[in-house]
Amino acid sequence: MCLSSAAFAGSAHKAKRRVATFSGHNAAKSTLRTEPLEKPSGDISIRAENLGEEVTVNIYKADGSFDEAALAKLDDLFRCTRTGEVRAVRPELYEQLSRIYDHFEKKQIFLVSGFRFAERNSSRHYHASAMDIRIPSVSINTMYAYAESLDQGGMGIGLYPTSQFIHVDFRAPGEPSYRWTDYSGHGGGGSSHKKSTSRTNPARKPTS
Repeated sequence: MCLSSAAFAGSAHKAKRRVATFSGHNAAKSTLRTEPLEKPSGDISIRAENLGEEVTVNIYKADGSFDEAALAKLDDLFRCTRTGEVRAVRPELYEQLSRIYDHFEKKQIFLVSGFRFAERNSSRHYHASAMDIRIPSVSINTMYAYAESLDQGGMGIGLYPTSQFIHVDFRAPGEPSYRWTDYSGHGGGGSSHKKSTSRTNPARKPTS
């Protein structure tokens, strides 16, 4: 049976409306990285889009330990843009950020969203262990694929085609790695969820 052009258009429109804005799944263990991760250079150059501020640091001291002053500068850049709250971001997230920076020829990374205090407490943003990022000259699909290659287990990696960024996080202890694609146009940090009374790690204090 042939459909009229109007009927066909209506049918196609209905089909289009059924497309899910979000799809996600646990990452198969067979897809996770089994080789040890090389230590990154520690270099990071990042600009917070919503703040108009940028930081260029190396997260390591000469002896290879974390430079608390450098981490504190990054923590401040990752602060909640709605409340101004600052929290100590998980250092391993900064190491992944440095690996991404190294891999993409040290092109400046743009931070869409970091720590979010005004967020549901199930969000890894609330626990200062997540970041939404982009590199203007690099496709998000390429960034997403590289981020996946860093996952040894316990990471969440999301693709946001409408808003053009990727999400990278460390899951709560014991949670499996997770992957998703979200077409909703989520802008990062725009949530109006009620504050929780629980707290994340307090902010680091710069040592210099």
